[in-house]
Amino acid sequence: MARKILFYEPGPAEVLKIVEVPTPEPAAGEIRIRVKAIGLNRAEINYRAATYGPPPAFPAQLGLEASGEIDAVGSGVTGLGVGDAVSVIATFGYTQYGLYGDLVLAPARSVVKHPANLSWEEAAASWMPFTTAWTGLIDLAKLTSGDTVLITAASSSVGLAAIQVSRREGAIPIALTRRSRKADALLQAGAAHVIAAEEKDVEEEVKRLTDGKGARVVFDAVGGPSFAKLVSSTAVDGLVLTYGVLSKQMNSFPAVQVFRRRLTIRGFAANTGLDDNGRLDALKSYILPGLASGAFKPWIAKTFPFERIVDAHRYLESNDQFGKIVVTV
Repeated sequence: MARKILFYEPGPAEVLKIVEVPTPEPAAGEIRIRVKAIGLNRAEINYRAATYGPPPAFPAQLGLEASGEIDAVGSGVTGLGVGDAVSVIATFGYTQYGLYGDLVLAPARSVVKHPANLSWEEAAASWMPFTTAWTGLIDLAKLTSGDTVLITAASSSVGLAAIQVSRREGAIPIALTRRSRKADALLQAGAAHVIAAEEKDVEEEVKRLTDGKGARVVFDAVGGPSFAKLVSSTAVDGLVLTYGVLSKQMNSFPAVQVFRRRLTIRGFAANTGLDDNGRLDALKSYILPGLASGAFKPWIAKTFPFERIVDAHRYLESNDQFGKIVVTV
């Protein structure tokens, strides 16, 4: 038997239950992983509460990001074997695979042997943040040296990854956070500048930092009423990328600013286009060397044991973390 975390109704963290299920057997093209660590993602809170995306089909599973050892290999899988230390890239949805468990299945194409310098916790904390940053900033925005990037929710795991990806490309990351108490940590993480949105006028600060030009790229996870300020902070012919809706309020859409500045507004999900093997290979080729060299560093806010998954979800909902929350198995 295996242990898995499931929920049988939408609701708060307490709906998550650890249950025993039959040990899953890998089908063709799949592997089974003995999980060591699980990375939590904010979308999982919304899915659990049925406030984001398609409604769950119960019993429902969670988990897009994990690390562990390969325990079994399905037919047709090459290049991976029992005992390999691997991480999982989220190329799938919750209805297909759920990694909140101690023995789980994953598609072999979504698995990478992670660099030896990473701990299990670091390996589980790496791929969703850097996949999201790569998809937005490299694949879509084609970031180049000298570009200014305005990054919202900058102390999140994705925000911190976006800072590092921006730095690697020679761009100038401006970190946007609610209050200045995280400013020093964001500067240490590589941000060129930090703006506390509840303490400063975002538009005026971006203009000051860019000599009035605005940011070429805005990388936004928040939306809501602050969206208009972000648009006003974007340079002419700039790109606004939106990949999350942390704000539960309606977006304010400044249409006049959009057409006057000739802006492109583009939404995307972390696994955008990763059903294409060429794009998935490009992602792996970009991120793996960065992780191996230490140029890309996953930030871990706090770890919780598997048995405290409810506490881990509560902490994720608090918005107090700096980086990724990881559950150890």
